[in-house]
Amino acid sequence: MHEDPGLQPERTVLAWGRTLLLFTTVAAVFLRWLPRYGALMLMLALLAAAVAGAIYATQRLRYRRQSRGISDESLEPDVAAVLVTSAATCALGVLGVVVVLG
Repeated sequence: MHEDPGLQPERTVLAWGRTLLLFTTVAAVFLRWLPRYGALMLMLALLAAAVAGAIYATQRLRYRRQSRGISDESLEPDVAAVLVTSAATCALGVLGVVVVLG
């Protein structure tokens, strides 16, 4: 384990958990819109679910890496995960608006 009075790995895992919940909720909203906007909503729901699944699959690894990084004093930010999640958020938003308005 780590000696971190601020519990940084726990806070980070909780933040990623909220992001996971967000993508799961967005997938459910897209499924709710399926009858009105058609099959494109299914594609968007699957994309949101895939991002949520990827976050879920990497949670344990992310926690271990952060705990080890704090113990070794060599913690590096996970820039790739943040960029991919940000790009997925923007893409889902834009595609959702395009489908609804188009």
